[in-house]
Amino acid sequence: GLERGAKNQFSTFSNFITTINQKKEGIGNRNSPTQLVIPNIKNVRDLPPICLDVRQKQRISIDTLPQELKAPIPPEPSLPIRTKTVKDFQDDVEKAKSSGDWKAVHDFYSTTFDSFLEINAAFKKDTNSPFNTIEDSGINAKFVNVVYDALLNTPQDVQKSVLKGIINGLLQEWKGPRTKDDLRAYCILLQNPQFSNTSTYVIYAHLLRQIAALTEADHHFLVHWSKKISQRRFKQLVDRLLQFISLRLFPAKPEEFPPMVKCTWWIPSATKVLALFNAANSLISPSIISYTDFYNSTLDHIDLMEEYHNWQCYGNSHRFSFCQYPFIISIAAKKVIIQRDSEQQMISIARQSLVDKVSRRQKPDMNMLFLNVKVRRTHLVSDSLDELARKKADLKKKLKVTFVGEAGLDMGGLTKEWFLLLIRQIFHPDYGMFTYHKDSHCHWFSSFKCDNYSEFRLVGALMGLAVYNSITLDIRFPPCCYKKLLSPPIVPCDHNTLVGICDVTLDDLFQIMPELAHGLSELLSYEGNVEEDFYSTFQVFQEEFGVIKSYNLKPNGDKIPVTNQNRKEYVQLYVDFLLNKSIYKQFAAFYYGFHSVCASYALLLLRPEEVEILVCGSPELDMSALQRSTQYEGYQKTDLTIRYFWDVVLGFSLDLQKKLLHFATGSDRVPVGGMADLNFKISKSETSTNWLPVAHTCFNQLCLPPYKNKKELKQKLIIGISNAEGFGLE
Repeated sequence: GLERGAKNQFSTFSNFITTINQKKEGIGNRNSPTQLVIPNIKNVRDLPPICLDVRQKQRISIDTLPQELKAPIPPEPSLPIRTKTVKDFQDDVEKAKSSGDWKAVHDFYSTTFDSFLEINAAFKKDTNSPFNTIEDSGINAKFVNVVYDALLNTPQDVQKSVLKGIINGLLQEWKGPRTKDDLRAYCILLQNPQFSNTSTYVIYAHLLRQIAALTEADHHFLVHWSKKISQRRFKQLVDRLLQFISLRLFPAKPEEFPPMVKCTWWIPSATKVLALFNAANSLISPSIISYTDFYNSTLDHIDLMEEYHNWQCYGNSHRFSFCQYPFIISIAAKKVIIQRDSEQQMISIARQSLVDKVSRRQKPDMNMLFLNVKVRRTHLVSDSLDELARKKADLKKKLKVTFVGEAGLDMGGLTKEWFLLLIRQIFHPDYGMFTYHKDSHCHWFSSFKCDNYSEFRLVGALMGLAVYNSITLDIRFPPCCYKKLLSPPIVPCDHNTLVGICDVTLDDLFQIMPELAHGLSELLSYEGNVEEDFYSTFQVFQEEFGVIKSYNLKPNGDKIPVTNQNRKEYVQLYVDFLLNKSIYKQFAAFYYGFHSVCASYALLLLRPEEVEILVCGSPELDMSALQRSTQYEGYQKTDLTIRYFWDVVLGFSLDLQKKLLHFATGSDRVPVGGMADLNFKISKSETSTNWLPVAHTCFNQLCLPPYKNKKELKQKLIIGISNAEGFGLE
């Protein structure tokens, strides 16, 4: 009904667009930052983009702008006096429902939404107060919510009157900077649930364009006001914007919208407004909604590499690309970009090797197209270190692993096992490179000083090779590690620039050393005399090979007592020492190792959490999802053997399920796209049922003999998956 009514009201929205263009011609002022026109592409693409580096810059500006901006604030026009309260409005709605007379409700809606002044008159907490702070928008949120919750249940003429009023407000010609009342009106209008309907998208698009074109100072206010919106309504706003972008890209009924060539500014405007909500979400810890709620899975179906190349070529210039707004691109889509970028780099490096060989009139060898690593199982770490050090120039070629003395051919399975065994050995506590913290179930870098940090570089290179070759690793680093790994995301040209240093907080320490972090938290909240009761100084102690060593957190720290006044500084310096300074050389080697393989502008698109998922996959196993996506060869999913198999597997403990996954795929982690991305296959083995199951890890394939009963299948399967190290040829 709303769709039909709204279309009839405007004799479609073409009249609305015509009116706007006539206004534009009448004014003749193209540079007005606030006029409502359909701009040409060039003007629209002047909207400030937010790529990762710009996003960080904007984040900083949001955090560091003064509480009260010093830009001149235009005087607020006097507001009409409106005395209706929430209860008055609710009473009017109830009376209208019972009597069928909606006049009072209609009058309220048509008056309230007729102009920005009226919106403020109705919803501003106190019409006599300016509310010029970022901390308080001055909006009566409860009243706004009640009015919008009731709107969709009113007759069509009431709903149409609201849309008419919004059009009137948007058609006002603004001159000079916006008042805070204007910003309040934009904030309120964005929450209108009518904009979930495609028939209102033309109005919604112009609202979004006006908000996108606001100054950075105005955006600063909108961001801080938005973080006060309730979680449910915040998510609704984000979902509405994502739906708007999706339906403009792939409209179910193209005739509902103007031709794409006439509204190329729709998507850039909506994405810029979405960026404001993303910024608001990042200001709060914990965030209002998950960062994954900003993903738009529709973008998985567009030409992402064209987007990526446009972004690489034009950067943050006037040409719009979704890569300027990486928060909207899903981790699955980012993985595709990184994989294809890696493949292109692999092909380029291999081609260059071939050209060099031919130019020297040497016979080409297929092995030169790969990074060939030959290792002995008995000398795994030292051989791997030597191989990667000798073949630095080949790190960006496709990886192939050979275990000396074994006949296995690497179609992917040997590579997976090499990673698994190497990681297991390097992270063993006896090896001394990493410390395992039982309370947090994660590893952290050992702070012991040594002469050679090359093994830390090896671990970084391993992580890079895993991402580069789409292998998931069972590494348990805390989130802070991945934040440091992207500090900065591109290796600086100046080798004197510090790398792997990031802002760390007590929350980061909680994820590694919760007991110590709890103690420091207690120090911050201690109500007694810190200096007399704790008798601490700005000096910390660490044990290294049985020797206690002291470190000053600041110059002459051993002579500076910790007091109630300086304890915050002490805690911050202590956390920074533990997570940055004490392990700088170890982490710098690790950082350079990772980026020696993974140097790519695609890393600019990633959040630390997304790097972790790319490296480690997900530890959450859903064997029912694996069952649904499994393919069969020689079997049908209804065959008795297959039914036995899934009955047994679904009844396994988590440990046995992980062993099965490792046996069949070479890794016990789930890739980015979930179980379906494993392409798991069960094939019928025509061998005797006395044989154990066999796996081809290169193809994620399990060869299963047709066992006679469930007990025999379970017994043979457990034996097979529990003794699954090494490769052979049949």
